[in-house]
Amino acid sequence: MTHLLSFTGDCTLVGAGPGDPDLLTLKAVKAIAAASVIFADDLVSDAVLAHANAKARIVHVGKRGGCKSTPQSFIEKLMITAVQEGERVVRLKGGDPFIFGRGGEEVEHLRQAGIAVTVVNGITSGLAGLSSLGAPLTHREHAHGVVFVTGHAKPGDRGTDWRQLAATASQAKLTLVIYMGVSSVVQIQNELLTGLAADTPVAIIQNASLPSQREALTTLGQLAATVEVEGLQSPSVMVVGQVVQGAVAWTRALERQLDTSDRNLTRAA
Repeated sequence: MTHLLSFTGDCTLVGAGPGDPDLLTLKAVKAIAAASVIFADDLVSDAVLAHANAKARIVHVGKRGGCKSTPQSFIEKLMITAVQEGERVVRLKGGDPFIFGRGGEEVEHLRQAGIAVTVVNGITSGLAGLSSLGAPLTHREHAHGVVFVTGHAKPGDRGTDWRQLAATASQAKLTLVIYMGVSSVVQIQNELLTGLAADTPVAIIQNASLPSQREALTTLGQLAATVEVEGLQSPSVMVVGQVVQGAVAWTRALERQLDTSDRNLTRAA
């Protein structure tokens, strides 16, 4: 059994949300302002860090898919040392610490060191992204549930069984929210097509909630091609399911896609 020790310092894992500082919770703002040391991920915007005390030490510990990252073990060591030295530590993560933020791992290691941890949730990009397009993740007619899933497997891990997931999503009417899947989009598309129709609506949202947000609405059969043509990159989320039809621009996007298909058929003829 791990015994929590008494330190003069403390640690809080804070979800910074998808990027827009207006989407921070009040509790997150208070925790950031009270911190003496902040260990911030790359995806945390300067506008969020503006809430920090001017005397706080801000340490950037980059964690971004496809780029060189600070080793997780080193981040945890820094956090533990800072708490033991009496600092008020905030570990600031994009989105929510407990949704693909490795927050669970950090809590485990801190507790093993005898440190109690407080967690402040943040809005995850999978929700913020589709909401920004005016569409929900669940709907009484179109989606009875939602699955948050990563497209980036741990080294040595087989990763997500996309074929099984597609079959389940089709039978149970589920929305799929795929994080970190752009680099594997061809494989994901091909395997999802074994259980989902090619005309299943899809939204891809890059930099959700930020001024630099970009998005594309398409179908599962055109997913990989759309990502390539639009030049969409990480960090992006892909939302697969009938709920995407609720997006404000869905009808216009579908018409544009049909026009493109007609032109391609004409050229082929």
